[in-house]
Amino acid sequence: MRNMLKRVGYILAMGSLLIALTACSAKPMAPTSDTVSSTNMNKGEAAPAFSLSNLAGESFKLADFQGKKVYVKYWASWCSICLAGLEELNTLAGEDTDFTVITIVAPGYKGEKSSSEFTEWFNRQPYEHLNVLLDEDGVWAKEFQVRAYPSSYYIGSDGVLVKSLPGHASNDQIKQTMKEMM
Repeated sequence: MRNMLKRVGYILAMGSLLIALTACSAKPMAPTSDTVSSTNMNKGEAAPAFSLSNLAGESFKLADFQGKKVYVKYWASWCSICLAGLEELNTLAGEDTDFTVITIVAPGYKGEKSSSEFTEWFNRQPYEHLNVLLDEDGVWAKEFQVRAYPSSYYIGSDGVLVKSLPGHASNDQIKQTMKEMM
Protein backbone atom coordinates (compact mmCIF):
# COMPACT_ATOMS: atom_id res chain seq x y z
CA MET A 1 0.00 0.00 0.00
CA ARG A 2 2.84 2.32 0.92
CA ASN A 3 4.51 1.73 -2.48
CA MET A 4 1.26 2.53 -4.23
CA LEU A 5 0.95 5.84 -2.38
CA LYS A 6 4.53 6.67 -3.34
CA ARG A 7 3.73 5.99 -7.01
CA VAL A 8 0.62 8.16 -6.93
CA GLY A 9 2.59 10.96 -5.27
CA TYR A 10 5.33 10.62 -7.88
CA ILE A 11 2.83 10.70 -10.77
CA LEU A 12 1.10 13.76 -9.32
CA ALA A 13 4.41 15.58 -8.84
CA MET A 14 5.54 14.79 -12.40
CA GLY A 15 2.18 15.86 -13.83
CA SER A 16 2.34 19.17 -11.94
CA LEU A 17 5.90 19.76 -13.12
CA LEU A 18 4.92 19.00 -16.71
CA ILE A 19 1.98 21.43 -16.54
CA ALA A 20 4.17 24.16 -15.06
CA LEU A 21 6.86 23.71 -17.73
CA THR A 22 4.30 23.71 -20.54
CA ALA A 23 2.68 26.90 -19.27
CA CYS A 24 6.01 28.67 -18.91
CA SER A 25 7.18 27.79 -22.38
CA ALA A 26 3.92 28.53 -24.16
CA LYS A 27 4.22 30.95 -27.06
CA PRO A 28 1.64 33.65 -27.64
CA MET A 29 -1.26 32.36 -29.68
CA ALA A 30 -0.97 32.93 -33.41
CA PRO A 31 -3.73 35.01 -34.98
CA THR A 32 -6.68 33.00 -36.20
CA SER A 33 -9.14 33.76 -38.98
CA ASP A 34 -11.32 35.38 -36.32
CA THR A 35 -8.54 37.75 -35.29
CA VAL A 36 -8.68 41.15 -36.93
CA SER A 37 -5.83 43.60 -37.25
CA SER A 38 -6.42 47.16 -36.15
CA THR A 39 -6.74 48.29 -39.79
CA ASN A 40 -9.53 45.83 -40.57
CA MET A 41 -13.12 46.68 -39.77
CA ASN A 42 -14.51 43.22 -40.53
CA LYS A 43 -13.66 39.85 -39.02
CA GLY A 44 -11.84 37.44 -41.28
CA GLU A 45 -8.82 37.21 -43.53
CA ALA A 46 -8.02 39.18 -46.65
CA ALA A 47 -9.90 38.02 -49.73
CA PRO A 48 -7.81 36.55 -52.54
CA ALA A 49 -6.49 39.58 -54.46
CA PHE A 50 -7.70 38.49 -57.88
CA SER A 51 -6.84 40.18 -61.16
CA LEU A 52 -9.13 39.04 -64.00
CA SER A 53 -10.54 40.23 -67.31
CA ASN A 54 -14.19 40.53 -68.20
CA LEU A 55 -15.80 39.31 -71.43
CA ALA A 56 -14.77 42.52 -73.23
CA GLY A 57 -11.13 42.05 -72.20
CA GLU A 58 -11.13 44.84 -69.58
CA SER A 59 -8.94 44.10 -66.56
CA PHE A 60 -10.36 44.13 -63.03
CA LYS A 61 -8.51 43.70 -59.75
CA LEU A 62 -9.96 43.39 -56.28
CA ALA A 63 -7.78 46.39 -55.38
CA ASP A 64 -9.87 48.47 -57.84
CA PHE A 65 -12.73 48.21 -55.35
CA GLN A 66 -10.81 49.33 -52.26
CA GLY A 67 -13.17 51.18 -49.91
CA LYS A 68 -16.23 49.45 -51.42
CA LYS A 69 -18.02 46.27 -50.42
CA VAL A 70 -18.03 43.56 -53.09
CA TYR A 71 -20.34 40.62 -53.64
CA VAL A 72 -18.71 37.88 -55.74
CA LYS A 73 -20.68 34.99 -57.21
CA TYR A 74 -18.82 32.03 -58.73
CA TRP A 75 -21.04 30.14 -61.16
CA ALA A 76 -20.96 27.88 -64.22
CA SER A 77 -22.93 27.82 -67.47
CA TRP A 78 -23.80 24.13 -66.99
CA CYS A 79 -25.19 24.66 -63.47
CA SER A 80 -29.01 24.75 -63.49
CA ILE A 81 -29.20 26.41 -60.05
CA CYS A 82 -26.75 29.09 -61.26
CA LEU A 83 -28.76 29.74 -64.41
CA ALA A 84 -32.02 29.93 -62.46
CA GLY A 85 -30.56 32.72 -60.28
CA LEU A 86 -29.00 34.86 -63.02
CA GLU A 87 -32.08 36.97 -63.73
CA GLU A 88 -32.44 37.84 -60.05
CA LEU A 89 -28.72 38.63 -59.79
CA ASN A 90 -28.90 40.75 -62.96
CA THR A 91 -31.66 42.79 -61.28
CA LEU A 92 -29.50 43.27 -58.17
CA ALA A 93 -26.48 44.29 -60.26
CA GLY A 94 -28.61 46.98 -61.91
CA GLU A 95 -29.81 48.47 -58.62
CA ASP A 96 -28.20 51.40 -56.82
CA THR A 97 -26.61 49.69 -53.79
CA ASP A 98 -23.66 50.40 -51.53
CA PHE A 99 -21.80 47.36 -52.92
CA THR A 100 -20.54 46.07 -56.26
CA VAL A 101 -21.78 42.81 -57.80
CA ILE A 102 -19.23 40.70 -59.68
CA THR A 103 -19.69 37.26 -61.16
CA ILE A 104 -16.83 34.93 -62.00
CA VAL A 105 -16.78 31.93 -64.33
CA ALA A 106 -13.80 29.60 -64.69
CA PRO A 107 -13.33 28.53 -68.33
CA GLY A 108 -11.57 25.19 -68.70
CA TYR A 109 -12.19 24.30 -65.04
CA LYS A 110 -14.66 21.74 -63.68
CA GLY A 111 -16.47 21.29 -66.97
CA GLU A 112 -16.89 24.94 -67.95
CA LYS A 113 -16.73 25.92 -71.65
CA SER A 114 -13.63 27.54 -73.11
CA SER A 115 -13.40 31.35 -72.85
CA SER A 116 -14.45 31.88 -76.45
CA GLU A 117 -17.36 29.41 -76.23
CA PHE A 118 -18.53 30.91 -72.95
CA THR A 119 -18.29 34.50 -74.23
CA GLU A 120 -20.22 33.61 -77.39
CA TRP A 121 -22.89 31.84 -75.31
CA PHE A 122 -23.17 34.58 -72.67
CA ASN A 123 -23.40 37.39 -75.22
CA ARG A 124 -26.68 35.81 -76.38
CA GLN A 125 -28.12 36.02 -72.85
CA PRO A 126 -30.32 38.94 -71.66
CA TYR A 127 -28.21 39.94 -68.65
CA GLU A 128 -27.06 43.49 -69.37
CA HIS A 129 -26.05 44.37 -65.78
CA LEU A 130 -23.86 41.37 -64.96
CA ASN A 131 -20.13 41.91 -64.98
CA VAL A 132 -18.66 38.48 -65.74
CA LEU A 133 -14.96 37.96 -65.09
CA LEU A 134 -13.07 35.01 -66.56
CA ASP A 135 -10.91 32.93 -64.22
CA GLU A 136 -8.95 30.81 -66.71
CA ASP A 137 -8.47 27.24 -65.47
CA GLY A 138 -9.90 28.15 -62.04
CA VAL A 139 -6.71 29.74 -60.71
CA TRP A 140 -8.66 32.05 -58.37
CA ALA A 141 -11.43 29.50 -57.78
CA LYS A 142 -8.79 27.43 -56.03
CA GLU A 143 -7.72 30.45 -53.96
CA PHE A 144 -11.36 31.12 -53.00
CA GLN A 145 -11.72 27.39 -52.30
CA VAL A 146 -14.83 27.10 -54.49
CA ARG A 147 -16.34 23.71 -53.72
CA ALA A 148 -19.75 24.07 -55.36
CA TYR A 149 -21.59 26.16 -57.91
CA PRO A 150 -22.97 28.65 -57.25
CA SER A 151 -20.92 30.05 -54.36
CA SER A 152 -21.14 33.49 -52.80
CA TYR A 153 -18.29 35.55 -51.36
CA TYR A 154 -18.87 38.70 -49.32
CA ILE A 155 -15.90 41.08 -49.21
CA GLY A 156 -15.85 44.10 -46.89
CA SER A 157 -14.72 47.58 -47.85
CA ASP A 158 -11.41 46.75 -46.15
CA GLY A 159 -10.77 43.76 -48.45
CA VAL A 160 -11.65 41.18 -45.79
CA LEU A 161 -13.48 38.04 -46.91
CA VAL A 162 -16.27 38.22 -44.35
CA LYS A 163 -18.39 35.29 -45.45
CA SER A 164 -18.56 32.54 -48.06
CA LEU A 165 -21.52 30.31 -48.75
CA PRO A 166 -22.22 27.58 -51.29
CA GLY A 167 -25.60 27.51 -53.01
CA HIS A 168 -28.04 30.11 -54.25
CA ALA A 169 -28.44 33.35 -52.30
CA SER A 170 -31.50 35.51 -52.93
CA ASN A 171 -31.15 39.24 -53.45
CA ASP A 172 -32.71 39.82 -50.02
CA GLN A 173 -30.15 37.51 -48.39
CA ILE A 174 -27.29 39.21 -50.22
CA LYS A 175 -28.51 42.70 -49.27
CA GLN A 176 -28.98 41.69 -45.63
CA THR A 177 -25.49 40.22 -45.38
CA MET A 178 -23.92 43.24 -47.08
CA LYS A 179 -25.85 45.55 -44.74
CA GLU A 180 -24.28 43.82 -41.72
CA MET A 181 -20.76 44.36 -43.07
CA MET A 182 -18.52 47.39 -43.13
